[in-house]
Amino acid sequence: MNKILLKNKIKYSLKNVLTGSDLSVRKLAMMSVESKNEGPIIWLTGCVHGDEVSGIIVIQEIFKKLQKIGLAKGAIYAFPLMNPIGFETASRSIMLTKEDLNRSFPGSKNGTLAERIADTIFSTIAKTKPTLVIDLHNDWIKSISYTLIDPNPGLKHRSAYEKTKDFALQTGFTVIMEQEEDDLDGSDLKKSLSGSMLLHDIPSLTIELGGSYLLLEKDIHDGINSIFNLLAYLKMITIENKDRFYDDDMSFELRNKILKYSQQPLCPKSGIIRFLVSPGQLVKKGESLARIYNVFGKIQETLIAQHDGIILGYSDSPVALPGFPAISSGVIKK
Repeated sequence: MNKILLKNKIKYSLKNVLTGSDLSVRKLAMMSVESKNEGPIIWLTGCVHGDEVSGIIVIQEIFKKLQKIGLAKGAIYAFPLMNPIGFETASRSIMLTKEDLNRSFPGSKNGTLAERIADTIFSTIAKTKPTLVIDLHNDWIKSISYTLIDPNPGLKHRSAYEKTKDFALQTGFTVIMEQEEDDLDGSDLKKSLSGSMLLHDIPSLTIELGGSYLLLEKDIHDGINSIFNLLAYLKMITIENKDRFYDDDMSFELRNKILKYSQQPLCPKSGIIRFLVSPGQLVKKGESLARIYNVFGKIQETLIAQHDGIILGYSDSPVALPGFPAISSGVIKK
C-alpha cells in the first residue's frame, strides 16, 4: 500500500473559461490523481446547479481518502464546482443570463456564457476518453439519495448506455431511469452533461445526493461510499473488509433493478398540500400519497399512487398549483 501512496499525488489547478470579455475571464477548479499503472479514467463533477453543493463536499472527501489509501490503477479527475456564478448567488442557474448550465452541453466556444463554460468542461473531459463520468446533484429538500440514468439514446449509442446501466447498479443506490416526458420545463435532457456524454459514446450517470440547501452528513457519507463501490468494482482501489455500501432500508424488491422516474400524478387543483408518505417509502398502486386542502381545511383532492414504487422526494413548497409536480417516485416495473 505504501508503494501505491508514493506514486500518487493529488493535483489542484484552475482552468480558464473565456466568457466573452478580457474583463470576465473565469476559472474552474480542477482536481486530479493519477496512478502510475494504466487503468480506467473516472470523472467526478459537482455543482452544475449553484444551489446543489453536496457534490463539492463528496469530491473533496474522496480525494482526501485517496491520499490515504492510494489509487491502484487508472486516474480520477474532477470539476468540483462547475457553476461558480450560480454558487456565488446560491442560484440553480447562471444568474447573469438566466441559463441552466445543465441544459447547455456540449457547449460552444463562441456561444452564450453557459455554452462557453459547458464547452470548456465537456471538451476537457472528452479529451481524456473517460471510462465513466459521474455527475453529482441534489434533489428537492425532502428527498432520498438515488442514482439516475438518462433516457435510452438509441441503438447508435447502445454500448455506452449498457455500460452506464451496469455502473449504475454498482452504486448501491436505488437506480432510476429518467423520462423525457417528465422534464416539465420543456428543456432538452440531451443537453445535460450526462445526456450529452452518452450521445458522444461516453458512459455517464447522475447521483442525486438527497436534498438541496442542507449538507446532511448521511447523504455525504452515502455518496462517498457509492463512488468507492464503483472504484472497487473497477479494481481502482482495494476495500480491505470487502464491504459494499447499501442502504439498509433498501427493499430486496429494488435491488439490481432499474425503475422508471415519474412525477405523476400532478396537482389537479390549488390549495395547501399535506403529504401522507415519506421519501424512501415503498407504496402500492392506489395508495393515498397526499391531500390538497382549501383555506377552510376542506379536502379538495387526494393524490393517489398510479403504480407500485418508491417515493424519491416531494415538493419544497406546501402550496399546490394545477399542473405542478408534488411528488417524485421510482416506478417498479411489473
